Amino acid sequence: MALLQLIYISSVRGPAEEVDLPLLLARARAKNRREQITGLLYFDGRRFLQAIEGPADAVEALFAQIQCDPRHHAVVVLARAMVNERRFGTWAMALRSEMTDNAAIDRLIASRVANADPNVRGIFEGFVKLRAAA
Repeated sequence: MALLQLIYISSVRGPAEEVDLPLLLARARAKNRREQITGLLYFDGRRFLQAIEGPADAVEALFAQIQCDPRHHAVVVLARAMVNERRFGTWAMALRSEMTDNAAIDRLIASRVANADPNVRGIFEGFVKLRAAA
């Protein structure tokens, strides 16, 4: 069964402190489980980088919601492809902050994208390295 994989980046609109990450993650996991969507979300306090994959109609519906979500600004699709199997086995989220060990985040992201297409791996690993250097 072919699945749609979509990768986008967006900026948080307003103060990042207003983004309730635990609530966001809990709701996303519940909804994604129902819709058979998996992926990876990386939030660095200013930007979201996310890969979502699943049935094409479910991914398109989720992405339409993301584009209308007032927390997102400047949403840009980085990649869109049909894949034959899931590259992200479970929903996951990594958070970079001043209290986060950048090497640990590098290892976490590397393990989460290990089965992804090399271009997808490059998007995430490059973003993590860029954010770590900022």
